Amino acid sequence: MKLLTFVREGEYRLGVKLDGGVLDVVGASQHQPDVPSTIEQLLKGGAAARAALQDLVERSRDAETELLDEAALTLAPCVNHPGKIICVGLNYLRHARETNSEIPEYPILFNKFTNSLAGHGEAVPLTRESDQVDYEAELAIVIGSTAKHVDKSSALDYVFGYCNANDLSARDLQMRTSQWLLGKSCDKFLPLGPYVVTSDEVGDPNRLAIRCEVNGEVRQQSNTADMIFPCDEIVSYVSRFMTLEPGDLILTGTPEGVMLGRPADQRAYLKDGDMVTVEIEKLGTLTNRMVLER
Repeated sequence: MKLLTFVREGEYRLGVKLDGGVLDVVGASQHQPDVPSTIEQLLKGGAAARAALQDLVERSRDAETELLDEAALTLAPCVNHPGKIICVGLNYLRHARETNSEIPEYPILFNKFTNSLAGHGEAVPLTRESDQVDYEAELAIVIGSTAKHVDKSSALDYVFGYCNANDLSARDLQMRTSQWLLGKSCDKFLPLGPYVVTSDEVGDPNRLAIRCEVNGEVRQQSNTADMIFPCDEIVSYVSRFMTLEPGDLILTGTPEGVMLGRPADQRAYLKDGDMVTVEIEKLGTLTNRMVLER
């Protein structure tokens, strides 16, 4: 399934993308208590919630339930209440090389916070404290069940699905200290979506085409096969140190092509009005406009 979150009357509502439009889960279910009305309820509700949603989708198809026009919806981050947002740095071989970095022996972990979340189509403010904001197309893992000390061989069994992410980074703030947090966690510096696509539809997450465009110009074009630490290894590794819970996000790193990888005199960082698009195979397209912070 392809799942999204949209805003209706000031509330987040769960939608399912179907061939003819978007199924409004709340409207179709008439508030049946067993059917999740938000992505958070779906993720935390386990197998029972997923089965109830699947049943609703099938019944709605049979009844030819009226669908919403996706283009008319205001989308929210496809996962909007993650308990943890864990990020992996320097996880693409060619990206490590373009930045003249050593190939990491272990996954480099850092974090973002929920203030950084933004939805598809939402304007992203360029913080007034930086003039070096960079794009980073990334595959995000959405955890679906509690994971602690899981083996690599079974790690993907704990994954609910995947989505597009843009790990926006203020490079000057990022490099102020040895900790990257400041440059990574400005408001709305993590556009996410438009969909969470369930793992059964995605298949192998380590073989997906990934790209980023700025104003229609391709800046990044690679494949998740270039990751140094693949998705199953990342989930297993993180679970050794902290319990992963349903709804947690893991960003898996960005490929080559970021501004930071260019010579200093050739770096054209994001500016007011720039349109940034992240597209990953099977996951749709995530687009956001950059605007100057007021």
